[in-house]
This record gives sequence, C-alpha cells and structure tokens, in this order.
Amino acid sequence: METTAPQDRLCRNIVGESSDAIMFADREGIIRLWNRGAEQMFGFSESEALGQSLDLIIPENLRGRHWDGYYRVMESGESRYSTEMLSAPALRKDGTRISTEFSMVMVKGDDDKVLGVAAVIRDVSARWQREKELKERIRVLEAQQAD
Repeated sequence: METTAPQDRLCRNIVGESSDAIMFADREGIIRLWNRGAEQMFGFSESEALGQSLDLIIPENLRGRHWDGYYRVMESGESRYSTEMLSAPALRKDGTRISTEFSMVMVKGDDDKVLGVAAVIRDVSARWQREKELKERIRVLEAQQAD
C-alpha cells in the first residue's frame, strides 16, 4: 500500500499541473475531471466544468456527430483514437473556437465495462493558422506560375 500512495500523488501532480488539458467524462458525457491545463485552454474553472456535459466545449454544429461517435465508443469499448490523434474544433468559455488535437484513453472498470473516456488535449490553433497561411501562399505562387 505504501508504494501506491507516492505513485497516486505523482499521477495527481502530473495530471493537475500539465499545461495540456486533461479531462475525463463518464459514459453519459459528463465531465468528472478537469485539470489546470483545461482551465487555461477553455476558460472554464474546474468548478464550472465538473458535472457539465461535454457540450460545454463542443461547437453546436458538431454535437450530433460527436454524440453518435461517443455513445458508439461507450458501447463497443473501442476507438481508433486510443492510438491516433483526433483533430477537432472546440469552444472556449468566451465563445471563440480553437483548433485542438487530442488522444483518448478508454477507462474501464474491473468488469471490463467502459466507465468513460479521458482525453489529453492540445490547442493547435497557432500551428493550424500558420499551415493555412502557408497553403494560401503556395496556392498564389502556383497560380502565378500557371500564368
């Protein structure tokens, strides 16, 4: 038992202090874990986010698609995003959209039933904007060469 206490404390510190957003939502999509990185990224305090639906950070036009996939993953216990990064827009408290990439961790109980999903999320808005600008410059240069 003594070895788990230091390891538990270490895990809590890593999750709590990460600059990446780390969150956990249960089978119903209710936020149960919200770290400091999530507070900074999305603008919602832990007390504002805990107990709320994931709709808190999902743009309204994407919610139907999100929930279809979410419930399918909860039933199957499998997602390709456990090994691949997922790119998706997200919403901040002030209503602005950000570009995010995240990986998921399926959290299962002793009976192997899915309890929910954890996500490690990074704001990639600045990189996405640079790539968009670069693609536009390439498009302009290619158009000039074609003339």
